[in-house]
Amino acid sequence: MTVALWRRLVAELLGSGFLAAVVIGSGIAAQRLSPGQTGLELLENAAATAAGLFAIILMFGPVSGGHFNPLVSFADAALGGLRWRDAAAYLPAQVAGCAGGAVIANLMFARAAVSVSAKDRSSPGHFLSEVVATLGLILVIFALARSGRSRAAPAAVGAYIGAAYFFTSSTSFANPAITVGRMFSATFAGIAPASVPGFIAAQITGAGLAVVLILVLYPGITAAQAADAVLPHQLPGTGVPP
Repeated sequence: MTVALWRRLVAELLGSGFLAAVVIGSGIAAQRLSPGQTGLELLENAAATAAGLFAIILMFGPVSGGHFNPLVSFADAALGGLRWRDAAAYLPAQVAGCAGGAVIANLMFARAAVSVSAKDRSSPGHFLSEVVATLGLILVIFALARSGRSRAAPAAVGAYIGAAYFFTSSTSFANPAITVGRMFSATFAGIAPASVPGFIAAQITGAGLAVVLILVLYPGITAAQAADAVLPHQLPGTGVPP
């Protein structure tokens, strides 16, 4: 049977919420465990995010594909693996999930439910980092789908994001939904609202470049293969996306 759209939206909402809670919660914990030690704080935050993302994709991926990122959903639609209207429906669920996850992370550490970040991330280096980070993320996901290795995607995506915390100056948000969510926490993991439009524009640019490169590198990619991103979300035995 087709997985009903409302079930997929619930999975995207919950998965995005867990993602934001992991990213922001581990950032708060890192600040408390290693105050003033920025490198160690970043390592703790990155390790928790990589491991958490791996587990979250495994939890919700079989229902919705495990996107938790509007750009993954729209790239999937552009490559034929998801209906455009479904990708559009995923977006508010992902953004709402990330915003809710930020609130929950704040409350778990006895902070104000919403505290708008003042952490400026608006340099050209940050924006270039987001182009590169998003480009790499989309390429990882769809290269695995095209080559029939989508079962490795949870580990590969977690590993890539964990590594990108260190090789990008922006610490690799690579996701408009989590970018919006991280505005609502004045912590190590936060981002000032003024930096958000530039981040999202850079992320969209990276995703667009990634789709072009996927079509160049894998010109034979089919809708059924695209539907394996991040995890397969097809009708059982049909190869047709729900």
